[in-house]
Amino acid sequence: MKEWHLEHVEKTIKKFITGLSETASIWEKRQHKRYGTIANCCKQVDYDLKHGVTIDEVILVLHKVKNDETFAPVLQSENAIQRFNEIEKYVLSLKNPRTE
Repeated sequence: MKEWHLEHVEKTIKKFITGLSETASIWEKRQHKRYGTIANCCKQVDYDLKHGVTIDEVILVLHKVKNDETFAPVLQSENAIQRFNEIEKYVLSLKNPRTE
């Protein structure tokens, strides 16, 4: 079951970074408005963390997305890079929580 959650993290992050296509239908736009936010992506990652995926594995997924050639088309636009930086910042904040 852990493998499924690890795949789910990868799919969720890739979907968030990709964003909405330019030829999206009205239904896709409505679903993206509802579920395509950073908050929803973080919620999905947290869900998978509760079910056995470690933060280090999520960081490896982010590293894979950033450096693997198969994900190169995903990171072509400036918006995709900005969304990647948002999710990376969130995951790294989980790794190093500040104590105040």
